[in-house]
Amino acid sequence: MQKSERKLSDRLRDKYRLIIYNDNTFEEIGFVRLKGFNLLWIIGALGFLLISLTFILIAYTSIRELIPGYPDNTIKREMVMNALKLDSLEHELEIRDRYLAVANDILKGNNPVSYGEMTKDSVKIKEIIFTKSPKDSLLRKKVEEEERFNLTPPNQASNNNTTQTLAQVHFFSPLRGIISNGFNPNINHLGVDVVSEPNAVIKAALDGTVIMATWTLETGYVIQIQHDNNIITVYKHNAELLKQSGNRVVAGEPIAIVGNSGEISTGPHLHFELWNNGHPVNPVDYIVF
Repeated sequence: MQKSERKLSDRLRDKYRLIIYNDNTFEEIGFVRLKGFNLLWIIGALGFLLISLTFILIAYTSIRELIPGYPDNTIKREMVMNALKLDSLEHELEIRDRYLAVANDILKGNNPVSYGEMTKDSVKIKEIIFTKSPKDSLLRKKVEEEERFNLTPPNQASNNNTTQTLAQVHFFSPLRGIISNGFNPNINHLGVDVVSEPNAVIKAALDGTVIMATWTLETGYVIQIQHDNNIITVYKHNAELLKQSGNRVVAGEPIAIVGNSGEISTGPHLHFELWNNGHPVNPVDYIVF
């Protein structure tokens, strides 16, 4: 064992010459004189350079896609789409939980609350004590003096003037959202389409009695309410009805859930109609959505 090691060390100490000849004339073109240790150093440097070039090609060029098992652009795109679908699924589950919580409150007869990040433990409600101020007393006195000679009862006017009658009525907004399609009798669109959050709660615009709560092929779940002064409100394309025919409702009371029911519906929204004395009117003129 020592003999073989000694021979190897001797070889490393020996000097070597690398000569380059012309293959045709055997003329010596040049030579390189090396020792064994220098030869090992050159081989190591060449190996390091080869490994570095391989790493750069794989890390910064498209050659890495040729490696078996490396994900290509299609797989990466599918991974991104799956992540987006998972995020959407989590959002839908959160909306469903909130919807079930609101429906549970409605079935128990309680007013639905906003189920956000706030909880009962994180919010402490302090008792508010209202006191009269001099400005408030002066305002009350001024209003009483102005109303003292007003002989017209609230929410009542001449039956021959539809605008005046509705102008004196205080409507509760049935749904807060964006109007995607306005009132246009010329194309038989006798109401407005209001787009809001999915599964949002629809509320009664006025006190009244439910005269229709049913399902139709074109408009899906529909609820219709009769109010005073020959006013009727209609709510179409609901996902679920919370009231039945004959039920008495008050302004702001939940009556349905926003949906996409019916063949002529193109997405989740509320189609709301306002009728007075048997004629449809533009709800935007009297209600803020």
